[in-house]
Amino acid sequence: MARYTHGQHPTVTGSYLWRDADNSAAYALPELLPGRSLLDVGCGPGSITTDLAQRVAPGPVTAVDASPEAIEQARATARQQGVEGIDFRVDDVHALDLPDDAFEVVHAHQVLQHVSDPVRALAEMGRVARPGGVVAACDSDYSGMHWYPRLPELDAWMDLYQRVARANGGEPDAGRRMLAWARAAGFEDITYVGEVWSHSSPQRRAWWGDMWSRRILASDMGRQAVAEGFATHTDLEEISQGWKRWSEHPDGVFIVPRGAILCRIP
Repeated sequence: MARYTHGQHPTVTGSYLWRDADNSAAYALPELLPGRSLLDVGCGPGSITTDLAQRVAPGPVTAVDASPEAIEQARATARQQGVEGIDFRVDDVHALDLPDDAFEVVHAHQVLQHVSDPVRALAEMGRVARPGGVVAACDSDYSGMHWYPRLPELDAWMDLYQRVARANGGEPDAGRRMLAWARAAGFEDITYVGEVWSHSSPQRRAWWGDMWSRRILASDMGRQAVAEGFATHTDLEEISQGWKRWSEHPDGVFIVPRGAILCRIP
């Protein structure tokens, strides 16, 4: 099992709460029909899960995550949003404790980049998907991210993230590999979709830069980078200041490319 690079610090989990079905699963929305059964894999703090659940209601929804802490956060999110009936469970996508052919939609957002065997994970998602159903997965691609101005501190951040993520057994450039992984997992009817997040409006730029300026210092990624000799505390402080400089630049843009797959089950 790969180690989750970001960890569960509030600078991480709090930043995920802006995600919903529209901005993170647009490619899959036509499959989210009322009454369909849904499994959300790697649900994290649950903001996407609760939105998906409302779209497929009254269909049954199960949500799993490898982190017990994430599951508790997801339950809290569902309570806060008044969404009832989601079955939250701690589980491993490589070996789901769920029966074959159980769900019409199996969804995973930003999961495959963090697992030790994404092909096995996709095959397992296919196992629990019902004939006529679909496996939907989307992951970002770190090497494809681009920003302006091209500050050296952000270049250092990218290099550091790549090293830490790969040391943890993950694949940070997952977006470009999604189709290949799906084919290797045995799927034949696959649609690949390119999507993008843009953190480039003044509001998004301020939020994204402030979040990363704190996250690089406080999250598991930063702590691991120092502990394993990838960076020093001074390096992290410089990266943090670079994020602040970028967020304050009126010309600042940041683009996150994402690769998504829809795998139909015959």
